[in-house]
Amino acid sequence: MRADANTSASPDAEANPAHLFAAALIDELARAGVREVCVCPGSRSTALAIAAAQHPALRCWSQIDERSAGFFALGAAKATRTPAALICTSGTAAANFYPAVIEAYHAHVPLIVLSADRPPELREWGAGQTIDQVRLYGTHVRWFAETAVPDADPQMLDYAREVGCRAAAEACGPPAGPVHLNLPFRDPLAPTSISAESAFSASAREDRAYTRVCRGVQTPRPEDVERLAALAQTCERGVIACGPMDAEPELCVAIAALAQALGWPVFADPISQLRCGAHTPDAPVLGNSDLFLRAERLAQTLEPEVVLRFGATPTSKSQRLWFEGRRPEHLIVVDPEATWSDPSHLASEILEVDPLALCNALRSRVPRAREASAWLRRVLSAEHCAAEVAEALIADEAELLEPRAIRELAEALPDAAILYVSNSMPVRDLDAFLPVSNRPLRVLANRGANGIDGMLSSALGAAASQSQPVVLLTGDLALLHDVGALQAAQRHSLNLSVVVFDNDGGGIFSYLPVADRADPAIFETHFRTPHGANLRGIVEGFAADFERVSSWEHFRASLKSALATPGVSVVEIPIDRDRSVAYHREIDRRVSEALARQDGESQA
Repeated sequence: MRADANTSASPDAEANPAHLFAAALIDELARAGVREVCVCPGSRSTALAIAAAQHPALRCWSQIDERSAGFFALGAAKATRTPAALICTSGTAAANFYPAVIEAYHAHVPLIVLSADRPPELREWGAGQTIDQVRLYGTHVRWFAETAVPDADPQMLDYAREVGCRAAAEACGPPAGPVHLNLPFRDPLAPTSISAESAFSASAREDRAYTRVCRGVQTPRPEDVERLAALAQTCERGVIACGPMDAEPELCVAIAALAQALGWPVFADPISQLRCGAHTPDAPVLGNSDLFLRAERLAQTLEPEVVLRFGATPTSKSQRLWFEGRRPEHLIVVDPEATWSDPSHLASEILEVDPLALCNALRSRVPRAREASAWLRRVLSAEHCAAEVAEALIADEAELLEPRAIRELAEALPDAAILYVSNSMPVRDLDAFLPVSNRPLRVLANRGANGIDGMLSSALGAAASQSQPVVLLTGDLALLHDVGALQAAQRHSLNLSVVVFDNDGGGIFSYLPVADRADPAIFETHFRTPHGANLRGIVEGFAADFERVSSWEHFRASLKSALATPGVSVVEIPIDRDRSVAYHREIDRRVSEALARQDGESQA
């Protein structure tokens, strides 16, 4: 073995395999002549971004927009006649490199695309920000390889280095051209130590298949209805989880009626259409479960026995962790389109049936509403407690921060409006703080791949095709990512109100472990990515209205004016990123403390 084979990454048994693998790969690319690297912000690509930023032979360029990054790297590679590298996270990020990849292929320019990806067990299971990245660029690359998922085997580093060598060689040709390496990484993604010991466990469900599948039968089979009805009537600790779906009002009413009959709470994602509407007054529809499930002690005591899930994977991380930690004996996914949306791999059954037909069939087997169980009363008490604490904090908060902005927006929206919400922090804040209401509100989001790209265009498309008011709730990076859409709005005289949370960068990364574990300079440049853009100048350059608010009174007046003014109106809420993080954590702390007191009083 060469004496310098592990200069940048030694096979330390206690180190994170993802970071060892990335360091070895990046080091070998640098040895092969790569000098310029464009790094786009993302979580799944953490190991690659940190390895590149820390390498002394590389110059890293932080780029917010992947399409721009691709052409930036293309220009660098053309000028230097050496391979330039691109780093991005999973999902649609790599798709935005495609135009530059095509140009590099036809112009014989050496380009190396390093796309981070979810590991195989999360693909095609409804995991967020996950698309098919294998051979994403088709025939427009000289070489494609999907690497193995890094593990603690020291030979993995030799493999990483050889992949780096081959990638650079293939990119240089002849003929020269782009190379695509797709790199799956498992958690943990942040630079932290892990145990070198491997633990294996097998899951079993007694004498039947791990997941029972009812396929190709849109009308529920009588035997399935009878079995589920019997299960529902004998189990008090049941949950109806409604993830993102554009449910028609008839389905919302049916789900709410079923929940009321069974005495099961509805954990209603804001994009499920169950959080708001005429179906909510009597049914146990919850809007604060994401908050109270963050209280770990309480979550441990509310172990569900049955989960009946409609829609895609819920937005709430705390709900996902609750299910994963408690592992309900029965988790039934109603999946009429056969998407296998089960990233946690907990489903005991997948039913490819019409959800409305299933709700009506089950409801017909329940003659009358069940009396609320002690477990349901405890869940509803936690919901009420979390709502009360959050509402008191938010009502007293004069500073411009996201939780109160969600409440103010919900109150100001006209009946039957469409709220289009961006991914990243806006959809998470909406999940945590949008209250349950009987007012009609349709909430839309691009939760297929969960990217931030195209949000303004999507909202404009919705506005162009509908007569009711459309409001886009977005972050500043998502707005900048698609700012060219304002040209289409101008050309076609489209109407849209936009509320933008401007925290000057990717605020969501401040909530992830990398914020505490990465070098602060690297974190600020390559994750938080402050842009310093003048949104007013950009927006007004497309003849759209713009208002930067300074108070809640100002926000209410500006939003009212935006809704009444033809064309595109952008209302910017400036957010102090550090204060926002502290405030969110304070809400979590206060809710947990209140729940602990409530639990202690109930046991006294």
